[in-house]
Amino acid sequence: MTAPALSERLFAAGPHPDLGEHAATYGRLIGSWRGEYRDPHPAGDEVGPLEVHFGWALEGRAVQDVWLVPDAAAATRRRIMYGTTLRVFDATAKLWRVDWFNARRGAHVHLVGRRIGDDIVQTGYWDDRPQRWCFREVGADAFTWEAHGLDDDGVGWRLQTRFRLIRVR
Repeated sequence: MTAPALSERLFAAGPHPDLGEHAATYGRLIGSWRGEYRDPHPAGDEVGPLEVHFGWALEGRAVQDVWLVPDAAAATRRRIMYGTTLRVFDATAKLWRVDWFNARRGAHVHLVGRRIGDDIVQTGYWDDRPQRWCFREVGADAFTWEAHGLDDDGVGWRLQTRFRLIRVR
């Protein structure tokens, strides 16, 4: 008897019915996307290609993704990224538990995600620094993702990066 492959157990065809309306929070992103990132730097902004792939996972109770900067681009850039996010809905708290890992950098960030209007706002900490990561302008064929870090003054937010992505058909 052959055991099922990991992919057969990990991935799901769609959201679990228990998610109800909460499935639409990240469900709008299911599929493949390509675009570019823009990282502001004092020495000049860095712009480069990236791709993202979202899918339902864990019986449709979670959304998992892969964010990556293609190898050819990564060799000459400051941004080195090949990571995955797992988002699991917490029905008691009515929010999404979000864990992002960048395997190339050894980074991990834990956040909570909520839908606020048409945006998805994720908040948490990276190296003890407050973070706000937002999906904005989410449409059928495009979205913008932004990462902001809390300024040293503890009041304002500073843009760390912006990704603009288009759906791959």
